[in-house]
Amino acid sequence: MFMRMNLKALTAATLLALTLPVTSAFAALQVGEKAPDFKLDAALAGKSTTFSLQQALQKGPVVLYFFPAAFSAGCTLEAHDFAEATDEFNKQGATVIGVTAGNTDQIAKFSQLECRDKFTVAADPGAKVATAYKNTLEMKGKTYSDRTSYVIAPDGKILLSYTDKNPDAHIQKAMDAVKKYRQANPA
Repeated sequence: MFMRMNLKALTAATLLALTLPVTSAFAALQVGEKAPDFKLDAALAGKSTTFSLQQALQKGPVVLYFFPAAFSAGCTLEAHDFAEATDEFNKQGATVIGVTAGNTDQIAKFSQLECRDKFTVAADPGAKVATAYKNTLEMKGKTYSDRTSYVIAPDGKILLSYTDKNPDAHIQKAMDAVKKYRQANPA
């Protein structure tokens, strides 16, 4: 707990420093909008795979979260929290997928170490998917995916759209949206 509190303090300071020179390019897609379909190269437990939103939605809702870069303080904290919650998301019939446009060459290692082999992480080179979701930020002349979490219903409609540079509330908001969906749509 002590280390996590220190990581959170470091994360808050790091995020504050990062938000000063950063500009969001778009406002994220909103609840009720249709989620753009995508297929990306990905990794699960350090092994290469492909993630298809269309295929995942056939199994149930999808928790899609965008993060700026693997192994940064906030993204690592968020990955740990999603890893801890993945079993509960799975019990609710939801699939978790993390997507980054930053340091895409490190997703295999990130999926293994920080995502703890629990969920798939996809590479979004050039931030093409992040752009389709109106979810990009510019920093030091480069385009990254902004920290935004979505919950997408099997029909492709967005049930949750939540953007916040601080990773703390993303998991709980996504879990609440999945549970609300599941209550209205029992398996």
